[in-house]
Amino acid sequence: MDEKLYKTLVRIAIAITLLWVGWSIYDGFLVESVPGAHSVQAAAKHLEDGRNEDALREYESLLKDNPGNVYYLRGKAQALMQMGENDLALNIYNDAINREKDFGVTYANRGILRDRMGDHEGALADYEKALKLAPETAEGPGMMTRFLRKQDVKPPTIAERANYLREQLAKPESERLLKVPERDAKQRPYKMD
Repeated sequence: MDEKLYKTLVRIAIAITLLWVGWSIYDGFLVESVPGAHSVQAAAKHLEDGRNEDALREYESLLKDNPGNVYYLRGKAQALMQMGENDLALNIYNDAINREKDFGVTYANRGILRDRMGDHEGALADYEKALKLAPETAEGPGMMTRFLRKQDVKPPTIAERANYLREQLAKPESERLLKVPERDAKQRPYKMD
């Protein structure tokens, strides 16, 4: 390699390193962080790791300071749903939807909850509303989310579940198969992005 190219590459490497260090200092010490940001991140991490009681405590603490925050309500509902507190979770999802009617992921998660509770018609209505408001929910979790969750097989999406429910609900009641426990258990709530 010629000397001139080598010196240029060294200067570029030094400049990139200095920019990175400068940004780290700026972001870590000089920028005032959003109040509660650490708690929000911790709550989301607890949900991802299946530590639902810890997530619930974090969201309840956040809601004390900001009781109308829809993001915190949705997180609390998700933690309760994962803990099997279905009626409480449903009430909170309903409250979140009343406060913010156009957020599709809330409908998707309420649909999953209603599905688990056996309200398949309600679940189908929520899935359809979610798909209308947020068509990207039809894709399900992306590769990175599945990697972080250690899901090598893509779980069923709400679009697939909606199609299945539509088919089953069209059949006579005696011929319907609305629950397949081993498959249903693989469906996870959507992240609250």
